[in-house]
Amino acid sequence: MDPDLLTALKALSDASRLRIVGLLADGRRLAVEQLAEALKLTPATVVHHLKKLKEAGLVEAHPRPPYMDYSLRIGRLGQIGAELHRIDREQTGVPAPGDAALPDWATPDDAKVLRAFFEGERLTSIPAQHSKRLVVLRVLAESVFEKKRKYPEKEVNQLLAVRHPDAASLRRYLVDENFMARKQGIYKLRPRSEWPTAGAGAAKG
Repeated sequence: MDPDLLTALKALSDASRLRIVGLLADGRRLAVEQLAEALKLTPATVVHHLKKLKEAGLVEAHPRPPYMDYSLRIGRLGQIGAELHRIDREQTGVPAPGDAALPDWATPDDAKVLRAFFEGERLTSIPAQHSKRLVVLRVLAESVFEKKRKYPEKEVNQLLAVRHPDAASLRRYLVDENFMARKQGIYKLRPRSEWPTAGAGAAKG
């Protein structure tokens, strides 16, 4: 399981921290003193809980001298929900839309990865695990880009953004993992013989 997800779940396992999340859930920014008063806790205890929530990426601080206000990162909660849903799909093997279009090279383990991370042609999240990420990257390389065609960086970003909003990370991974070559801002697919092994059990583990 993704270490960041584990950290977030551990942070949310405490009743006081869940109450802090509840107070911030309406979009307000509250200072330590305001949270302490609402929760009937000492400011030091609230600071401890906020530190755990901040480490998990669930809250962010906003300086307001002499105070420090805190707000909830609503988007992070959405990511946690999506990640838990993905894990459930991966464990149960529930078919995803477009399952019939799985690539010929996909092993049963690869297929499980693709079901977990894709909804139709949309990538729901970028795998943290390297072997699973290779499976996803190979599918993107095969389905998004054409052989021998050259792409300016802007077009690469546009094509990848259709599949997932973090196009910059996907573009970087495609280059770093040798699926694509980049020279003077121009990208093109490398020969498939140079691609890392994504199928044949590479997604295991």
